[in-house]
Amino acid sequence: MNDLSDEHYEALASIRHQLRRFLHFSEKAAVGSGITPQQHQALLAIRASGGAMLVGQLAEHLLLKPNSTSEHVDRLVRLGLVRRRDGIEDRRRVAIELTPEGKALLASLARVHREELRRIRPLLTQLIEQL
Repeated sequence: MNDLSDEHYEALASIRHQLRRFLHFSEKAAVGSGITPQQHQALLAIRASGGAMLVGQLAEHLLLKPNSTSEHVDRLVRLGLVRRRDGIEDRRRVAIELTPEGKALLASLARVHREELRRIRPLLTQLIEQL
């Protein structure tokens, strides 16, 4: 039984298209700032977690294995965007935190993303209401 009309499918297709356009915008913004989209996602995750995150937590957020995440963190450290902070009680629990440079870059990206989301919000709202 299909309770979706042609208009519902059109709305779903348009929503998916707009989301893909936003992701493309986001990817271009990250690359234009000198980082990869996955590095941007890592910086966002760290900032959203309160400013520091364990490598294992970051791996979960990025849907990666911890060893792959460690390689991503190494690149972010080399770029000067994050630093490692050894755990006080357990030195194996390494926290990753943003550097001032990482915070500044992320703030710049967040501003342009917020502007883009505000721009497309009316369209997305309209499309969702069509469902």
